[in-house]
Amino acid sequence: MAESGTLPTGFGELEVLAVGTVLLVQALSGLSLNILTILSFCKTPELRTPSHLLVLSLALADSGISLNALVAATSSLLRRWPYGSEGCQAHGFQGFVAALASICSSAAIAWGRYHHHCTRSRLDWNTAVSLVFFVWLSSAFWAALPLLGWGHYDYEPLGTCCTLDYSRGDRNFTSFLFTMAFFNFLVPLFITVVSYRLMEQKLGKTSRLPVPALIAKAVPTVNAMNYALGSEMVHRGIWQCLSPQRRERSREQ
Repeated sequence: MAESGTLPTGFGELEVLAVGTVLLVQALSGLSLNILTILSFCKTPELRTPSHLLVLSLALADSGISLNALVAATSSLLRRWPYGSEGCQAHGFQGFVAALASICSSAAIAWGRYHHHCTRSRLDWNTAVSLVFFVWLSSAFWAALPLLGWGHYDYEPLGTCCTLDYSRGDRNFTSFLFTMAFFNFLVPLFITVVSYRLMEQKLGKTSRLPVPALIAKAVPTVNAMNYALGSEMVHRGIWQCLSPQRRERSREQ
């Protein structure tokens, strides 16, 4: 693993500060929007449904991505990685868990919508809880493998955050990368595309959801806007969270 300290050759302070500023804006916006989603789920009884549990899982994952970006932003603004080699491993693991959970949660939401619209039966709590449990257990499993020797976490080129070391070309990392990509990118992508295609055929109209669903995987802010804040029910839940008096009136009614 590379040593923390000075920046790599070829990167100026202005470039690092620019990266840190962009990461900071993205982290704070994604974190604030997804926290609103989480609070609305916790405080609004109408949102405590199996289908919204999948959205909650996505919001938690994207909050993790935003926290990971916040650490990277702080390091970039400091112009160094201050947490040492063990901190790099922890940062890489946490970010990878959150990223994989975000991708798989998006696929779970797509399947849940297919189940609701095409089978005309509501998603039950046992299925939703099992899906969320599997998403996070699978994500933690794949993210732990580089810590156990299959794959590797290292500093990114700027040296201010950590992720998978994609520069390695040995058999160990290549086998991990292709296997991980198949189960955590191609399979969720297949589930997402097929679910929305079947919905389109069943409902007899063109769906506007697949493109945002695929693009939003890597962007917590877009995920929050697309899956959570795009729901009228979540709008009401957030408004109730931000308006205590209105929440009290709703309880009295």
